[in-house]
Amino acid sequence: MIGFIIRCIVAAITLGFNTYLFYTGYWGWGICMIFISALVVMSFFRNENMILALNQMRTGNTDKALKYINRITHPQFMPRKQHAYILFLQAVMGAQQAGMATSSENKLRKAIGLGLRKPEDNAMARMHLAGICAQTGRKKEALSLLSEAKKLDGSGMMKDQIKTMQQQLQMAPSKNQMRMAQMMGGRKKSPKMR
Repeated sequence: MIGFIIRCIVAAITLGFNTYLFYTGYWGWGICMIFISALVVMSFFRNENMILALNQMRTGNTDKALKYINRITHPQFMPRKQHAYILFLQAVMGAQQAGMATSSENKLRKAIGLGLRKPEDNAMARMHLAGICAQTGRKKEALSLLSEAKKLDGSGMMKDQIKTMQQQLQMAPSKNQMRMAQMMGGRKKSPKMR
């Protein structure tokens, strides 16, 4: 919130200084100041912490990406697409930590509902959601999410990952089979008496 207030003050100062330059006749400096004012105004639509976090995710440094994402305190006040990306990044990083499957699933569903900008990001979100569904034993839902991810992956970057996940799901037991195994408690059959 403090960053937003500082950004508003800097935008007001740059716009005021820009009008002053045009009013006094310094047209060259006024035109240069328009570009600086445009950069400040564009910062309202792009959060610098989110840009840094996405860059760190692309390079594979998840610790720094998590640090940048945690700096964003009120993502609900951001534009809708940025809020979706913040939820997406939090869910992806939360899924890597143990015991965070349910909160990651909720965040991924909310991010998909808000709408991610790129189809590749939508495909990645659906693929992660399919992995969570597979862990909890919802095989049909995981397979449908993987087929949606396959349709959204136009560039074919995740083709191999989706294929291996589908093969693993074909071999995975269903929810009923998992429940039966839990009920049996892993007991071995008693040997026959002679």
